[in-house]
Amino acid sequence: MRRFLLPLCLMLGACMPATPNDVATRSSNSMSADLIQNPFPVTNYSLTRHSNTDMARDFLDLSFELENGRALPVFTRFEGPISVRLEGRVPASLPADLNRLLVRFRDEANLDIFFTKAETANIHVHAIPRKEIRATLPSAACFVVPNVTSLAEFRLKRRTKATSWSALRERTTVSLFLPSDGTPQELRDCLHEEFAQALGPLNDLYRLPFSVFNDDNVHTVLTSFDMMILKASYAPELRSGMSKADVARRLPSILARINPEGENVPAIQLAKTHSQWKTDMLTALGNGASNTARFSAAQNAVSFANQAGWRDHRLGFSYYVLARLMQQYDSANAEQMFIMADAIFRQNRYTGLHSAYVATQLASYAIAAGQGDDAIVILTPHINNAYKYENASLLATLMFLQAEALEMTGRASEARTIRLDSLAWARYGFGSDTNMNIKLREIHSLNPLRQTNG
Repeated sequence: MRRFLLPLCLMLGACMPATPNDVATRSSNSMSADLIQNPFPVTNYSLTRHSNTDMARDFLDLSFELENGRALPVFTRFEGPISVRLEGRVPASLPADLNRLLVRFRDEANLDIFFTKAETANIHVHAIPRKEIRATLPSAACFVVPNVTSLAEFRLKRRTKATSWSALRERTTVSLFLPSDGTPQELRDCLHEEFAQALGPLNDLYRLPFSVFNDDNVHTVLTSFDMMILKASYAPELRSGMSKADVARRLPSILARINPEGENVPAIQLAKTHSQWKTDMLTALGNGASNTARFSAAQNAVSFANQAGWRDHRLGFSYYVLARLMQQYDSANAEQMFIMADAIFRQNRYTGLHSAYVATQLASYAIAAGQGDDAIVILTPHINNAYKYENASLLATLMFLQAEALEMTGRASEARTIRLDSLAWARYGFGSDTNMNIKLREIHSLNPLRQTNG
């Protein structure tokens, strides 16, 4: 539900609220992909420490509720080894990204999961044209469904108990549907989020700034927290069909065993995210409401977050969303909203990636004002975060802006080097040289010196 939020990064699809049939999806965008491989290192895992007290609460909230608020009666997972089959119009980047993900599941989550070419499998990963996904779920770029092995079967069973997550008692067969004509990064982002939902939690929590299981969708690659949640989901002490109370009793000893460092990490215990704020945010980020309604909802979200006494990333995100909606007609005030969001994100050790998104906006203001040195100061600390979290489109955008700022300050040679270095990330993130050049032209247009020179 967020993709309009980050235009400088041309970010990709997002999780949508569960439909009445409990279908987990990502929202749509319109980019296409060349055959480009993932440029990030294979073993670039970023480890973070989390309180086991917080993780127990998060696990229960993620595992026993859907995104639409519907409670799940029992815990479900795959029992036994998990086979994965890839089929359809498979882009060149997808098999390698799938293999990377399976390796991570085995190494970090201790899952017994493997690729198969057999006709039957537990998880079917389908690469199909975007138009077929849109014909089925118009607002989705990708989605995951239980108990089907093809899109045709899903269409037949869509409004039946068979495809309802809340009706499951054990997971045996799940299908992921990804856009074969998406950008390489869109495919990977969809793969990570939908695969995680196929295996484990079906809910998203705004209070988690360090997770893919979050409706703000800042993280698009599964984090160490997400892998720990999946590792707990497949602990031998648990099994499908357990009640929430049964799982809650077993969680403390499970987490103490798999995350011993978390026993000594103080709990944060952030307040629950109120449904009114989530409703306002859904409206603000959605495409169905008018611009006036979206702006009003964003204002309400900021007001609610302040009145609730939040000082965490949710308040920062509220200001960020408001700034994006304000930017088109009140640029000066929007900049102040970005500055407020940045100040909040800087206070939290988990929101470095959030700050990187804001940095693209603040640096753009600096470049437009002819303040190249200021833009360089804003951008430089965030390039490592974009790399750390494997966000190629964000990384390329930061580098494009950095190059523009360097050129403004007379450092043309450095600017050329950075643009050259950015190419691998840009092609993976934006999907083609055409899309990359569109982004470069957008950034060039910010520079008042280029405007003066025609």
